[in-house]
Amino acid sequence: GAIVGVLVALSIIALVLSLVRVEDVMLPPTVKYGMVFDAGSSHTSLFVYEWDSDKENDTGVISQTLSCDVQGQGISSYANNPSEAGNSLRECLEKALQAVPAEKQRDVPAYLGATAGMRLLREQNSSAAEQVLAEVARTMQEYPVAFKGARILTGEEEGAYGWITINYLLESFTKYSPKAHAWLRPEAANIFGALDLGGASTQITFMPEGSALSQSEASEFTLYGYSYSIYTHSYLCYGQNEMLKRLAKELIVSFPSTRVQHPCYPKGYNETVSLSSFRSSPCTAGSDPSLPLGDISVTLEGRGNASGCLAAVRKLFNFSACGQSQDCTFDGVYQPPLRGQFIAFSAFFYNFKFLNLTEGQPLAEVREAIEGLCMRSWEDLSSSYPKENPKRLPKYCANANYILTLLLDAYKFNETSWNNIFFQMKAGSADVGWTLGYMLNLTNMVPAEAPASLKGHRPSLWAAAITFIILTLVLGLAALLL
Repeated sequence: GAIVGVLVALSIIALVLSLVRVEDVMLPPTVKYGMVFDAGSSHTSLFVYEWDSDKENDTGVISQTLSCDVQGQGISSYANNPSEAGNSLRECLEKALQAVPAEKQRDVPAYLGATAGMRLLREQNSSAAEQVLAEVARTMQEYPVAFKGARILTGEEEGAYGWITINYLLESFTKYSPKAHAWLRPEAANIFGALDLGGASTQITFMPEGSALSQSEASEFTLYGYSYSIYTHSYLCYGQNEMLKRLAKELIVSFPSTRVQHPCYPKGYNETVSLSSFRSSPCTAGSDPSLPLGDISVTLEGRGNASGCLAAVRKLFNFSACGQSQDCTFDGVYQPPLRGQFIAFSAFFYNFKFLNLTEGQPLAEVREAIEGLCMRSWEDLSSSYPKENPKRLPKYCANANYILTLLLDAYKFNETSWNNIFFQMKAGSADVGWTLGYMLNLTNMVPAEAPASLKGHRPSLWAAAITFIILTLVLGLAALLL
């Protein structure tokens, strides 16, 4: 009788379980993290990103959890002391680990990408560049993250990843439609171009009209199932800091003396430079017979001459190398006709932010603002901007004239297309730059994964079934004892 009672109880349990409906149950999204060091020519920054493994949501796919500026100069400045290049990263690595839960840290992909500063060092001293990369890699491997490598990006990679970042953040590749409950592809005309200005190089990247680009100049990407053919070019030695060095060298060569007038520096500002400093960069180290040998010091005296500054900056470009060709920027470099709107970031943004220019301001007003800035004395500038870096403040006139020459004369923006340039450093909550596009590419996160799911039961039905099972077993045991 007892055995029959137990068998009856088990039969009832089986019957109840068979009646509980099986359905799809969504697992809670798993938060993942990634980190990328942007090792630029003048400084290094660390960005930590986080995203749900279920990336298909209508609130944006990736958020920037942390940005950390590394103290000191770029890693290329440690060529004579490579171990310090690695040590310089430690403070930001510690901050990054505080932002990531301990149980997830070992799964965090960590990258370091070096740009034009290290490209120049590699040209000058390849073994020193390798040592610097080895030291930063050794430091990153000491931390509990999934280190994926430290390498030098090509200029074209830097341009292309910046373009991916911008269009990813601005939902140009794919956009969630709440009405359709689906991800849709916006019109191709909504794809933005990217303008990046760093310390040692500058990049332009955009998607031209199909027939304007031959295969030899195209970079191909497949994103969300669609192919994109983009034009990208990087100009080494045309970054902001290298431009200033080249400008100073040309002024010294043109007027050899221990005191040289600098049209771009404000009146009343003097800067002393050593001729040996021009030999430390491949951008200014060319054998110029006019540049005296030895370590002579030269004083650059600011003149605050707006038109003289623009003329001196224009001489840094070889526009005559293009001849009559319209599809050419300078130095004989091919560029198809511009297309669409552009986001100008990095030094483009910071210089125009200083000028306090608003979006869509007419070009005539921009020129007027730059001319007004160049005519201000050092005493006026330094008292008006007491919080501004005193090393950076006297350079804004030269930077602004350089940017205007680069955009208008080199890249061929005009009075009309000028309004297609948007100067900004953020899109949503994330910084604009190449780091996010780099991580997206290396983690294969484009296109998005499908949400994780498994077959399961509703929690309420499970609770009822388990309660019934326990009661049945209790009754079965009671019957057995009796």
